[in-house]
Amino acid sequence: MTDPKTYLDPAEEKMEMAVAYLEETLSHIRAGRANPKLLDGIRVDYYGSAAPISNVANISTPDARTIAITPWEKSMFKEIERAIINSDLGVMPENNGEVIRICIPPLTEERRKALVKQCNHQKRHARRR
Repeated sequence: MTDPKTYLDPAEEKMEMAVAYLEETLSHIRAGRANPKLLDGIRVDYYGSAAPISNVANISTPDARTIAITPWEKSMFKEIERAIINSDLGVMPENNGEVIRICIPPLTEERRKALVKQCNHQKRHARRR
């Protein structure tokens, strides 16, 4: 007779990996609050190579609805703005010459329904992992 632990240990490990994957995926969803992780997937052209925004600028959240990006080099303003506009984030950056601000709009009912669908899709995808 086989020991139940031989089945439970791998299953527990897979469940923990699925939960970690789901937590990481859900942290990148724009849900009405400013979160610097929203910018993790956006790459900027930095001297010929694609680099994450966090490698070329300081990212902060001064309030619940705003993300502030302060590039370390003035030449990166246009590149960062272009990368944000071309991303699927769905927001427009504002540039005052020193800081790029991204205002996260409040959720509408339509957006909430879309978020529920997106979260359910991610949940099903995490289960299959």
